Amino acid sequence: MTDLELQQLRREKWRLAGNPIRTIDDARGFIDDAGFCLMYPQRPLVLVPTFMGAYVGAEDRLPEWQHAFKDPRAAEATELMVRLLRERTAFEANLLEENNGFLIAASVFPYFYALKGERNPKLPPKAGSRSAYSSLACDAFALIHHHGPISKQRLLEQLGGGLSTAALDKALGELWSKLRITRVDYSPQGGSVWDLLLRWAPDAVKEGVGLSVPEALSALVSKYLDSTIAVEQVDVELFLGNIVSRSKVKDAVNALLATREVSFVHVGSKSMLQITPAKVAVPPRHAAP
Repeated sequence: MTDLELQQLRREKWRLAGNPIRTIDDARGFIDDAGFCLMYPQRPLVLVPTFMGAYVGAEDRLPEWQHAFKDPRAAEATELMVRLLRERTAFEANLLEENNGFLIAASVFPYFYALKGERNPKLPPKAGSRSAYSSLACDAFALIHHHGPISKQRLLEQLGGGLSTAALDKALGELWSKLRITRVDYSPQGGSVWDLLLRWAPDAVKEGVGLSVPEALSALVSKYLDSTIAVEQVDVELFLGNIVSRSKVKDAVNALLATREVSFVHVGSKSMLQITPAKVAVPPRHAAP
């Protein structure tokens, strides 16, 4: 395989070759095939597809999240993305760039939960010197539990005390990064709406809790290779290193190589990882009579 052939295969899979997503069926098919994607391109470049690119059908002049408000295409793509969240075809997680949505297909989400979610999600978060949660995050969790699904604006009003939007965003980020809550709706007028992930998607959480870390990581390495076609091992480690330690990613890659589920392929002058192609059965040749 040449570098040019690899790039073309990715462009087709990531819907960047003039085949944009325009309907909800298109969007479902894209996220299920890709497994996960960023909403907008990210700098430095992260080797994953973007929902914005798939919506536009090209990779040139795509807005990053900082400038999306000035691009009418971003509003149209966001509306389509939110429909996926509402119907639970996809989930949004806070796993890479804080203000850039990371979308995960429902079929893949339990593997991410196994790596980032709480093993006992029924226990509410508690603040403390060794806790990952602030007092404000715990208060926000209690309100979402009681009132959710609830908008960020209503959370501000209910928490009161002159609370700033930035402080609430930080608290919600603490809960979101541990997959305690999830964004379930959004509108330009009303903003984001949040609910407890356990209440919104109990089956996905239950499945994720039942998965081991090596099992989930192996599945995500395989899905990443399927999405990128072929990629250098360092890129696998960089991407999944945002979620777990790179040493665990390396162990997962080695395990897949040992079982020959993953193999190396030469792309130009580089040695890359790929899903091992299925062997094609060759019919036996019969001697001429």
